Amino acid sequence: MTAEFLQRIVARKTAEIAQSKALVPEEVLRAQAAAAPPPRDFLASLQGGPPIRLIAELKKASPSKGLLRADYHPETIAQIYHQHGAACLSVLTDTDFFQGSLNDLRRVRAAVDLPILRKDFVLDPYQVLQARTVGADAVLLIAECLDDDALTRLYHEVLAWGMTPLVELHLPENLHRVLRLQPHLIGINNRNLHTFQVDMEQAIRLRPQIPPECLVVAESGIRTRQDVLRLQDAGIQAMLVGEAFMTQPDIGAAVDRLLGR
Repeated sequence: MTAEFLQRIVARKTAEIAQSKALVPEEVLRAQAAAAPPPRDFLASLQGGPPIRLIAELKKASPSKGLLRADYHPETIAQIYHQHGAACLSVLTDTDFFQGSLNDLRRVRAAVDLPILRKDFVLDPYQVLQARTVGADAVLLIAECLDDDALTRLYHEVLAWGMTPLVELHLPENLHRVLRLQPHLIGINNRNLHTFQVDMEQAIRLRPQIPPECLVVAESGIRTRQDVLRLQDAGIQAMLVGEAFMTQPDIGAAVDRLLGR
């Protein structure tokens, strides 16, 4: 994987957004979003409780690993996650690279009552409206994919719709850009989106540079109970885990192992 691959993802997403706008004009989508049930409090679900909370991810495939789970049934997986102690869910809605869809999120919303993150390459306020329309409670914003103006605009758009922005970064040089927003929730992706290499130390290294009142989510590469305990000891309050569950025959047992049950 190379930096050009991330550029290809962004280019393809830009074309996809244009196609979506042609099919459903923004004013129509805005009316649908306004009529959607109110969002659940994603941030509150990660506060308190166990020392580290789980955002369990539904992901059929990935650019680096290909198909992760052939028997991918979003409703069933979401219910398993709920039964085994997930605080929130994350649903991949990108089609071209992750084989997901907005309909996957809609189906998960109908199946469980947990707060749900729309996980995608969000570049345009139109995608925030899409998220709200299908029942998302939070939206991922990736600093590596957005300039300062876009990041600020999208951050406030997510808030304006009553949802929680999860602002993600990997590169340390993006931390000051993220902190300027004064976010309550920051994601540190252990995966470099330019190379797709995973460094489990990234979240641990960056945590001391983030204000203690900001809730930090570690993302990518978390596979064992030992990984979880190291994150917990570093003051990280939540983790987003998908691949380690999607590749297991018994998803519930995999969740229990990770949570030390």
